[in-house]
Amino acid sequence: MSRPPKYWVRAKKILSKRDKVMKKLITEYKDGSLITRNDIFFSLCKSIIGQQISVVAADSVFLKFKKKCKNKINARTVSKLPFSSLKSCGLSKQKVKGIKDLAKRTLNKTFKPHLIKKMTDEEAIEYLSNLKQIGRWSAEMILLFTLNRSNIWPLQDIGLLRAISNNYNKKYLPPKIFLNKLYKKFTPYCSVATWYLWRSIDDEPIQY
Repeated sequence: MSRPPKYWVRAKKILSKRDKVMKKLITEYKDGSLITRNDIFFSLCKSIIGQQISVVAADSVFLKFKKKCKNKINARTVSKLPFSSLKSCGLSKQKVKGIKDLAKRTLNKTFKPHLIKKMTDEEAIEYLSNLKQIGRWSAEMILLFTLNRSNIWPLQDIGLLRAISNNYNKKYLPPKIFLNKLYKKFTPYCSVATWYLWRSIDDEPIQY
């Protein structure tokens, strides 16, 4: 784990000035911040595993996956594991294919995560989305949690939309016009706003 991003303290000050709800959340939740594992392979595996299942179920499957990898979640370890062994963790065929493909492309260097650093957010989302089982939401989670990009606003995330509805007294789903208004208000620190909104509906700080 690492320290909070360099922009974190400045972002809190700016968001507190711009928005009353943000000021309240930032004052209320002082425990933790956005951090990174600096391990894109680990995070992509976790993202694939967690797709379309509950947090509790995802944690259970991930623990089994981690055990199969003998606590060494990397491309070489995963590439050596049989398909059936990964499936026995509770993974669907498609998820196993996604994780296996990720390992293969990492080892043969057709996937080059170091290139992402020079990409814009949209370019990075497009690049990550070329991987099997990785769509826009998963790519945004990688940019937010692994690469700590400052201005990610993941509007496909149900938790974020629910948190916006709760905190701004809006119906669910919040109107698109309002979501765009918040995006403009929070830019260039939408990632920080997202983290605090998630925090308001979750007892534990989220980490991918």
